[in-house]
Amino acid sequence: MESFQKCILLPLILTASLPGLGFCYSITKGPENATVLAGSEARFNCTVSAGWKVIIWLFQGSPVLTVLSSQGSVETTERFTSRNYSTGDEFTSELIIHNTQLSDSGRIECSIQQPSQNNFAFLSVQVNGSLLIKNSTLTVKDNQTIEIVCEALGWAPAPDIAWMTNDSLVDKSSYVTQQSPGSHGLHNALSTLTLTPRDTEVLTCLADIEALPSPQNASVTLIFDNSATENYYSEDNTSTWVIVLAVVLSFLGIVLLVVIVVVAVRCCLKRRGSTYQNEIRKVSAEKKKEGGLEDRQRSGSENLGYIPEELWNTEHSSGLSSLPPVFSKFAGPDDNLHISSVPKVRPQRRPDYPISPKKIRNVTLV
Repeated sequence: MESFQKCILLPLILTASLPGLGFCYSITKGPENATVLAGSEARFNCTVSAGWKVIIWLFQGSPVLTVLSSQGSVETTERFTSRNYSTGDEFTSELIIHNTQLSDSGRIECSIQQPSQNNFAFLSVQVNGSLLIKNSTLTVKDNQTIEIVCEALGWAPAPDIAWMTNDSLVDKSSYVTQQSPGSHGLHNALSTLTLTPRDTEVLTCLADIEALPSPQNASVTLIFDNSATENYYSEDNTSTWVIVLAVVLSFLGIVLLVVIVVVAVRCCLKRRGSTYQNEIRKVSAEKKKEGGLEDRQRSGSENLGYIPEELWNTEHSSGLSSLPPVFSKFAGPDDNLHISSVPKVRPQRRPDYPISPKKIRNVTLV
């Protein structure tokens, strides 16, 4: 491609230079150094005095664009274009490089086929990578020293890292930055900030390269908690109380289980005791009942018509003594006395009472 561009541009350069022999013109203002981000455009200006015939732009030593005073710009690729300006007797050609890449860094030259100074500049293409702080919010305790790590990956060149706290720059002695090579010519950086916060604050990590209009940043909010220590002890106390409560509840559970077992056993024993007592009472009642029946069968019912033999003999003897004397049938006829038999006397019995089968006494008097 470059050889093709040279083959096209060389005849044009020779053609433009022949009529210009003997004429004096020069570059009044050459291109200036430019630093751009990869993917953006890079612009270079070259201003020449009146009478110029040809301007040739060279990129890293190879011609990429030609401007003829008679024909204008001759562009051979879309990546390199130009814009032209005229001011009085001067003419300005602007070279525009599109979609710059890291490999485009190098020398840019403006040539008018005349010896001149200040006809070249340098292009620097830089890459801004990623920047991050792992934790976006942190809660810190009183007198707690913490480390905040800021990581920059895929930069070219390696960025300059700085820290700010509440819009004030942090002293460089408070942080350490380490750089390391990455892939494809890129660089990484790791910055560690060590501090002991005294209040809630916002920490900002800044990564800067020349091509950036302003530093790239990442922030973290430090929340200063005075009650963090109290919460720490509170959590410990809570854990202790939980353990104590668990032990107490376990003990109470065991005690309750023992009480339930004891109550159940006592209930069973009481139930058995009452059953035994009922049986004893039942047996005792049956024995009393049998004993009463046996007594009734043994003694029988009371015989109200019974008169003891002693009393009966006494009364009978007194009755006999009161009788008149007995005389012989030979005593005389005038005696009207006659002897009659005494009727048999039986004791009165009440039909309501049964007679004892064991004691039956009958008394007969003659």
